[in-house]
Amino acid sequence: MESEVVKTEMVLAATFPFKKVQIADKYPKGQSRGRQWKHLRLLLQAADATSLPPDRPNYLNIQSPPSIYPPKRYCDITGFEAPYMDPRTKLRYADPEVFKQIRMLPDEYVQRYLALRNAAVVLR
Repeated sequence: MESEVVKTEMVLAATFPFKKVQIADKYPKGQSRGRQWKHLRLLLQAADATSLPPDRPNYLNIQSPPSIYPPKRYCDITGFEAPYMDPRTKLRYADPEVFKQIRMLPDEYVQRYLALRNAAVVLR
């Protein structure tokens, strides 16, 4: 039985694939260690934005096309993502507890919250 154990130990590989590879083995002397980072100055020099059309986005201008995703809506009280909106006050809310607080707010506070969001609505 001991002879079988010895044979199986000889069959096993010297290094296991799940073990970490030593840096010296992975990158011999003189080779780069993966991705090299470039500074913005070098990117700007390489891009040569003068040859590009002015309406095309690049590193020198921040113009970009509008997003294809709908804008996220946030709760006016807590700041969390708000899947709901109160039909009476038009305030957005995240959960039922916030909804109860919204319903107890005076109209002047509701108008202030709406003004912060630039959505001032005259309440009836």
